[in-house]
Amino acid sequence: QVQLMESGGGSVQAGGSLKLSCTTSGRTFSSAFMGWFRQAPGKEREFVASIRWGDGQIYYQESVKGRFTISRDNAKNTVYLQVFSLKPEDTAVYYCAASPPAPAAQAFTAMAYDYWGQGTQVTVSS
Repeated sequence: QVQLMESGGGSVQAGGSLKLSCTTSGRTFSSAFMGWFRQAPGKEREFVASIRWGDGQIYYQESVKGRFTISRDNAKNTVYLQVFSLKPEDTAVYYCAASPPAPAAQAFTAMAYDYWGQGTQVTVSS
């Protein structure tokens, strides 16, 4: 059973930054993705960013490009999401997720991910 452990959330003022971490206990596959999603109160869960273990291919949601950076440390089975220039609309529970080996086209969809972390709250005040 794969387990994902997230950390790094918190409360910051607008313009601040945080670094979220997600460590997986499972085996990693070169063509599998690790993704970050978020869910704000009253809204659906949305894709934020993803990275492929093998070649590091990265995808971002358009609204976070230039402000969020996803990275990985294969030796530690850990994926990071560094978030800069936070805005109040970034307030949400952030989830990391692990997919099985998958084509790139599925990197953006929650349904492609089999395992999910418990979520970490990010709150941005104005």
